[in-house]
This record gives sequence, C-alpha cells and structure tokens, in this order.
Amino acid sequence: MKILIKNVKTSKYLAGQEGEELLPVWVLVQDDIIQKVSFTPLSDPVDQEIDGKGSFLSPGLCDPQVHFREPGLEYKEDIKSGSLAAVKGGFTSVISMPNTAPTADTFEVVSFMASKSKEHGICRVYPTGAVTIGLKGEEIAPFEELKKAGAIALTDDGKGVQRDDVFLEAMKRAAKLDLPILDHSEDESLSLGGAIHKGKISEKYGIKGIDAASEATHVERGCRYSAETNCHYHVLHISTKKSIEYVRKAKKQGLRVTAEVSPHHLLLCDELIPERSDGSLDSNWKMNPPLRSKEDRDACVEALLDGTIDAIATDHAPHAPHEKDKMIADAPFGIIGLETAFPLIYTNFVRTGKLKLSRVIDLMSKQAGALFKLDIGRIEAGKKADLVLLNLEKEVTIDDSFFMSKSKNSPFVGNQVYGEALLTMMNGKIVYSK
Repeated sequence: MKILIKNVKTSKYLAGQEGEELLPVWVLVQDDIIQKVSFTPLSDPVDQEIDGKGSFLSPGLCDPQVHFREPGLEYKEDIKSGSLAAVKGGFTSVISMPNTAPTADTFEVVSFMASKSKEHGICRVYPTGAVTIGLKGEEIAPFEELKKAGAIALTDDGKGVQRDDVFLEAMKRAAKLDLPILDHSEDESLSLGGAIHKGKISEKYGIKGIDAASEATHVERGCRYSAETNCHYHVLHISTKKSIEYVRKAKKQGLRVTAEVSPHHLLLCDELIPERSDGSLDSNWKMNPPLRSKEDRDACVEALLDGTIDAIATDHAPHAPHEKDKMIADAPFGIIGLETAFPLIYTNFVRTGKLKLSRVIDLMSKQAGALFKLDIGRIEAGKKADLVLLNLEKEVTIDDSFFMSKSKNSPFVGNQVYGEALLTMMNGKIVYSK
C-alpha cells in the first residue's frame, strides 16, 4: 500500500539534510518503509493521501523508560493500553521496565513481553531484563537468557542494587554481552523509606524525606564501575545537582556513561506540590526520585541545555486511583507521562526559545534510541515509516480526557500546552488519529 503525506512541514535537519528551517515536505510511504522524501510536490499514484493541514511532521518518538505493568498488574496498565498511551503522545518505540509480577528475570517473562508487543502491533515495546532475581539485589539474573529472549538492557528499576559487589559483578557480565545497565540510583541507607525530597517541605509537613545524596552516591558508584568494567552505565531519571556533576565528569573522561531526565524533574520542584482540600500534600505529585529542590531542578535544566543529558524519558508509571488517593506517605511512587511529555517540553523549552525544535526531537527520538542501538529519529528514504503529525499552533488543556492510559495520575492536569499529536504512524500503519 502506498500513502502520500502532504501539506506538512518539517526541518531539513530531521530529513537528514543541513539546516534548521521548516519547509513544506511530501513523504511517500510504501508498506512499512519511507520511499521518498521531497521538498517539492510529489505526484506518484497512491492508495491513500494524508492531508496534514499544515501540521509538523516528526519522526516517531522513543521513550527510554516506561512501566507497562504486564504481566501481573494489568489493573494499572497493560501492554495494549500502555501502547495506546504511547502513540497518543507520539511515541512509536518505548523501553519497558522489568518490575512486573512476576519480575522479568526469566526467558519466559521477557519473551512474553516482546511477543505481546508484536501481537498488538501498536507501538514497539522493547523489554528490559532484571539485574537481580526478583529485584532483590542479591542473585544476578541469567543475562544471556534475557538477551536471547529480547531484552535490550538490564535494570532493577524501581529499586537500586544496594550491594556494591553485586552491582560491580553485574556490570562486568553486562559488558561482556554489550548490554547497558540502566540504574535506578538510590542508596536505601540514605533514602530511609522517605516519601518526598528531604528539605523544607518535608520538614513543614512532617513527612520523612529522601536525601538527595541517596541518588548521587549510587551515580558516583556507577560512573566509577563503568571506568573499571567498560560497561555502558545509564542513569535513569536523574534528579540532583550532585548526580549531574558526576555524569558530567565521567563524560569528560570519555567513559561510557549516559543519563536521561524526566519532564517533571525539569519543570517541577518540591515547593510546588499542592495541598489537597484536607491540607495534605497531593500524592499525584509523588514519584521516585522525588521532586527535588529548586536548585536541583535548575541543575537538570542546565544539563539539558548544555548537552550533558542524552535523552528525555517519561518514567511512565501508572497507578489506579484508589492507590493514589491516600496520604502521600502511604501512596505508591509514580506518575504517568507518555501523553504529556512532548507537549510539556515543546511548550516550556521550544516556544520559550531555550531549545530548538529539532534538538528536542533528537532528545526524544534519535538520541533516546541510540542508547539501545536503535536506528530511529530521521525522516529519510529507506527508514521505517514511524511518523507523527504534531499540532504546534493550537493550545490544549491537559485533563482526564487527554489520556489513553488506564490511569490518570499526573501532576500536570490543568496545564495548557502546545504540541499535541494529531496522527501517529508505526510501520506505515496509522495507529492513532485524533
């Protein structure tokens, strides 16, 4: 089947050419491949025309960190509903974490996750395998089996690996298989079961706080072990100034160290957590790592702008309403983010002139994919037809109807944003249309 996408614009840079200017572009798709990209009109006979009506054409986005909850926790999210949330947000590739029930620490569970994604055919869901059995931090999982089953990285996300000897051995084994270790950096001897960032707000409300050093301590460890093992060490959802300093230093040393940041750590801080009607803090603003201080948030923004950050990741973590409708100390960590990520970053960084549009799309497609050796993020002949039409001109409000996830736990409800996805194509098939 041949499809012509017309009346759209994109940057020459995203089409593999030099130049940031936005130009009208015509794209011919045949089956699952981009056949032609032209900055002059195409008149090839086609089976279908898609009129973009002046919208912006982007390559499909890639999210390095999502939690799709299947198997075992499907009441929060499953691979199908998570995939629908992804394509609603313009994501055609996502990297799914292993903290499922059972844990993705066996060939069977990882292969199940990989096959379910292909069965639904909505979004590419790449599974990761656990670093340790049951995420308990004691016994290293069978990495070779997990890789054969389809795991493209290894992580105990949701928990930090507490034992240094276990983490070092895991990095040695991962390096031999050329698999990255994705680190939820949290020293539990310093976080001590806290619920929000340790600071003035935790003190004011009498809530146990999570010390910023709990993250930085493990980031320093991971950078040091990367130097020793030559393992690709990737910091998940980085959130503190000190952690960023360690990553920046490691990069200057030429180490295989990368880092991602989430929109909430770029845009929010602990001082902004609102009160509910009963005077308690809103648990839809609870995530791990928590919203940090203004200084930490500003450091995250600086790292994004200066190139220290390699990718933007949502850490999409759905929970049912009854789970989040608790006191913040008792509610689970996590917020959703797939539907809101691009609009939030576009509105707050591109429209304000802090970042170029093509740079943001790189952070959310090509560079994010490169972490896992995925060749994505360009609108070029011969590439997979993973494409998104974005409305950069119309302001929309984030409300419950904005989400396709089973869950609605977002601190951004009520925000007005630009950059909503109008249509998402994966493998040449329309998988979302507004």
